[in-house]
Amino acid sequence: MPVGGGASGGAGDVPAGAREALADAQAVLLAALVAGGEAPPGFDEGRLRIQAASLISKRRGTVARVRPDLVALLGGDFAREFEAYARGRPKPPGGSRADARDFADRLRAAGRLPPEPETAAGTPRWLRPFRRVVKLLSGAVRPTG
Repeated sequence: MPVGGGASGGAGDVPAGAREALADAQAVLLAALVAGGEAPPGFDEGRLRIQAASLISKRRGTVARVRPDLVALLGGDFAREFEAYARGRPKPPGGSRADARDFADRLRAAGRLPPEPETAAGTPRWLRPFRRVVKLLSGAVRPTG
């Protein structure tokens, strides 16, 4: 019986090194889509560019929902600024909130945003409406009702 207990043609029949080769090919494709890497052999560069632009658009929409203040501050420049930030840069660990934070930090470093105002408790101004939720989640206060 083949390794893996399956019938012929199953995962256990994969030649040695094939999984590693597939993983390497997937890494090259992923780099082309999200990190500005070269198109892998056999892939249409134009289609990959379209898909990469679509992924940036999806990220931009998510960041806009997470940080509507950035959209308001940048106005019509938001899409262009986000594309310049995201092109060739994969989404950071931590997801969309980390992406929004990194984008805002980049804008702030470039002088496009003022320093983040802080409240007495150290909470950024845009997060004030959510302070109670943050406290509830952290266990600092008990739910009422």
